[in-house]
Amino acid sequence: MDVNLLGIFVTVAIAHFLALLSPGPDFVLVVKSAIKNEGKNAIGVALGIASANAVYIGLCLIGVGSILAASVPVMIALKIIGGLFLIYLAVQAICARKSSYNNLDMTAESTNSSAVQSTFLKEFITGFMSGILNPKNLLFYLSLFTVVLTPEVGFAFKLGLGIWMTVIVFLWDLSIIFLLSTRSIRSKFTKAAYYIDKVTGALLGLIGFAIVKSALVKS
Repeated sequence: MDVNLLGIFVTVAIAHFLALLSPGPDFVLVVKSAIKNEGKNAIGVALGIASANAVYIGLCLIGVGSILAASVPVMIALKIIGGLFLIYLAVQAICARKSSYNNLDMTAESTNSSAVQSTFLKEFITGFMSGILNPKNLLFYLSLFTVVLTPEVGFAFKLGLGIWMTVIVFLWDLSIIFLLSTRSIRSKFTKAAYYIDKVTGALLGLIGFAIVKSALVKS
């Protein structure tokens, strides 16, 4: 790899990682899933989010991303649908009864927690829908590929960079799940699981409302 390509890789990698550090709906979903589910099921939401990112990266690589971003109706529709989806998740969390959390014990294997736990597939779909209905993901990757990566850069390098970013998204979310699966940390979190769920639900609702509001204003 020559110096120019190395510089591009470092620039994109740093920008991408800094974006991951910024808490958003995906981060909130990962924390929420990690607290409520066993590790293997919570991994589903991380895989779903990473898959959604991979879709947008792929669209940017083949040029479709720029077409979608240039279409105002498409972007408005994505924002509205995505915002409503987050509001739906928020309503579910806020309306959940406290009694559903009474038997939630994340520090030991227990079948009593099945009432509040989800399945791997459901978590995957939730993560994927959250990622794919967030137009900021498309715009972020589009900006990276159009501003940093010039036409002189080969497709193989772009593809490798896309794979790298997808893997990093998955590993980042996986690290959060792993951290919350640690016995001591998870024990503290699960004691306040009901309240954490309410807070994360409220955050998702606020984010969803803001997205829908901005889309309607622009329309």
